[in-house]
Amino acid sequence: MICKDCGREIPEHSIYCNWCGVKQLRERRSREEVKVPTPKQLPSGSWTVYLRAEGQSVTEPTRELCLARARALRAGFLEAKKTAGGMTLGAAYDAYLEARKGVISPSTYGGYVKLKRSTFVRLMTQDVQRVTGEQVQREISQMALEGKSRKYIANAVGLLSSVLRSYAPDVKLDVRLPQKRKAEPRKIEDDEIGAIMAAVRGTVIELPVLMGLWLGMRMSEIRGARFEDIHNGRLHICRAVVTDIDGEPTEKPPKTFSGDRWVDLPPEILTLITAQGRSEGYIVEMSGQAIYKKFTRVLEKAGIEHCRFHDLRHANAAVMVRLGIDSRYAQERNGWASDRMYKQVYGYTMGDKMSDVSASIDSYFTDKFTDGTKK
Repeated sequence: MICKDCGREIPEHSIYCNWCGVKQLRERRSREEVKVPTPKQLPSGSWTVYLRAEGQSVTEPTRELCLARARALRAGFLEAKKTAGGMTLGAAYDAYLEARKGVISPSTYGGYVKLKRSTFVRLMTQDVQRVTGEQVQREISQMALEGKSRKYIANAVGLLSSVLRSYAPDVKLDVRLPQKRKAEPRKIEDDEIGAIMAAVRGTVIELPVLMGLWLGMRMSEIRGARFEDIHNGRLHICRAVVTDIDGEPTEKPPKTFSGDRWVDLPPEILTLITAQGRSEGYIVEMSGQAIYKKFTRVLEKAGIEHCRFHDLRHANAAVMVRLGIDSRYAQERNGWASDRMYKQVYGYTMGDKMSDVSASIDSYFTDKFTDGTKK
C-alpha cells in the first residue's frame, strides 16, 4: 500500500501513514463489485475459493487470479462447470482416480482401484448426487459383519468421502466406523532373530532378509536399491520400487522425505552384495511377491512362527530399543518422519529383556520388603 500524501510504502489496510502520519482515505467499494468469499491458500501454494451458490470451487496459482476468476464466474462472464448430475458413483470414482493417477504412488493408485472394485459395490450404479449416509452406513455395517478390519473400512470410507467432496459436495456423510480394537502385532523375539538369520543363510533371500532385519529397510526400498547407490561402504536409500495395478515394477521416490537417507553397510551384507557378481542395476532383482513367498517357506521349514516381511523392520526397531539407541539416531537411520513412529508404532519390548527388567524391580522391592519384616 502506498501513502497518498508522501508516496512511501506502508502496511496494507493502514489507517494512518507510519511515516508522515496522514490519514489514508479508503476508496468506497463500488455497488456493482461482485462479492466472493475470501480465498484460502493450499499446502501446495495455490489459492482456492468455493462458490456455494454455483456449486464449484476455483483454484489458481495466485490469490489475485483466484479472486478474478471467481468474480468472473459469479458475474456470469465464465460458464460454470457442469455439475455431476446424472453421473454414477462408479463414474465419479473413475474420474477421481484418473485425475490423480500421475501424482499419487502407483501402489496407492492400485489400492484405490481395488477398493473401488470391492467396496460399496451396490451403490456404484446409483446417481452420485443421491447417495445417502444411511446407505453408506449399511455398507459399512455389512463389511464389519464380513470380518473386514477397521483400517480397511476406514480406508474405503476415506476414499468415498474424497470422491463425494469432488463430485457431490452437497452429500454429507455422518457415519460410524467399527470400534477400535487393540492390535497385537507379531513380535519377533531375540532368539527368533538368530533363528531367522540362520534359516536364510546361504539361500537366495539371505540378502533381502538381512537388508530388512539388519538395516531396517522397507521391501520397496530393498527392491529399489542399486549398485550405483553404494559409496565408500555406505548405501544411499533414495528410491523405492513398487508393483503397479498391472503387476509391473515401478520406481518412485522414498515414502517420506526422511526416507531419503544413508546407512552403513556391515561387512557381512557388503560381502553378499559383492557376491552378486554385478556392479550396476538393482541389487535385488526378485519381485516383492517372490521374496515374500520364499521367506514364508523358509520360516515354515525352520519351524519359526509366521510373520510378515515388514515385521523384520519392526524387529530392527525393537533391537534399537533393547540397545538403548537414542530416538533421534533411530529416526534418521530408519527414515521415520517422527520419533512417534519409532516409540509408539515400530519399537516394542522383547520378552526376555522385559523379564530382566521385572526381575530387577522385584529384587529392589524384595529387599525393601525383607528389611521391613526384620524390623
